[in-house]
Amino acid sequence: MSANYHVILTGGVGSRLWPFSRKSQPKQYLEIFKNDSLFELAIKRNQKFSDGLIVVGNKDNRNLSINSLDKLGINSYHEIVEATPRNTAPAIAFAAFQVKPEDILVVTPADHIIKADENYDDAVSKAIKLAEEGNIVTFGVKPTRPETGYGYIENEGQNVVSFREKPNLETAKDFLYRGNFLWNSGMFCFKAGVFLSELEKYEPKVYTASKEAFEKAEKGKLNETLSMEIPSISVDYAVMERSDLIKVVNAEFEWSDMGSFEAVYDYFVESGYPVDDDGNMVIGCDKFTAFVGLKNTIFVNTDDAILVLSKEASQDVKGVYQQLVDENSPLIQ
Repeated sequence: MSANYHVILTGGVGSRLWPFSRKSQPKQYLEIFKNDSLFELAIKRNQKFSDGLIVVGNKDNRNLSINSLDKLGINSYHEIVEATPRNTAPAIAFAAFQVKPEDILVVTPADHIIKADENYDDAVSKAIKLAEEGNIVTFGVKPTRPETGYGYIENEGQNVVSFREKPNLETAKDFLYRGNFLWNSGMFCFKAGVFLSELEKYEPKVYTASKEAFEKAEKGKLNETLSMEIPSISVDYAVMERSDLIKVVNAEFEWSDMGSFEAVYDYFVESGYPVDDDGNMVIGCDKFTAFVGLKNTIFVNTDDAILVLSKEASQDVKGVYQQLVDENSPLIQ
């Protein structure tokens, strides 16, 4: 008898949310969402669909995951600890090797915010049904604006026409106007054996190297030398854009990858977080702060850094983070 597993991918730093998100405290573990982290919210909303949990993350995040799972009272789960990041295709392969070929995996990132309502439940139920029929399913979210920070899925009903990279503004406006483009949510659903078969077909080296690393892992901890032999490749490039088995669920749930301060801003506003009359917001500071001649500005304060940005320039924070990386700054740790 097959089982359903929730696979949660916990990698990533969230560089566009610096200075809040750091290597030591990535965005998925920040408890700024009504005292829950994105990691915890992801686990909660998928518990009803799963017979078990598989946590795939890197060694630096392990203790953060354990602390969150303890907080939720979860002590029974499969743990896969990556010695070095190899992107999403190997990460998902490890989870697929963990279970039986007929078992169904619902794969979600740990750092997205999703409204857990009947629309979400309906989308996951549809995806599981399609997966039971042997399909590899991706979730496409109906766009609400011409977003340049997301990839897109061109679709005809449940059939995928093409995957598109993050577009410029004019292209994003055209996608929105045409009406048959969905945001690529980075969520997937499939039988473990079906995914592994497609991975072996299109990326045999990734499959073989991932299998060897998994089989020689000790208590879920992967060997670094063997891990370095695995080509680093995303699941989109490895399988999703090449397989003939892809279907898309047109999801109606509210979704954000929470990948920028603009997304955080919008979420906070919807949650009743205060802004001034010109739409300016202060995050991380209780001191009186006045904005003069500024609109839609976000002031971010931490113990060792201050970031001031216009909401519309949120994607550019990644450049600040990269500058700090190049300077080997302790501010990214």
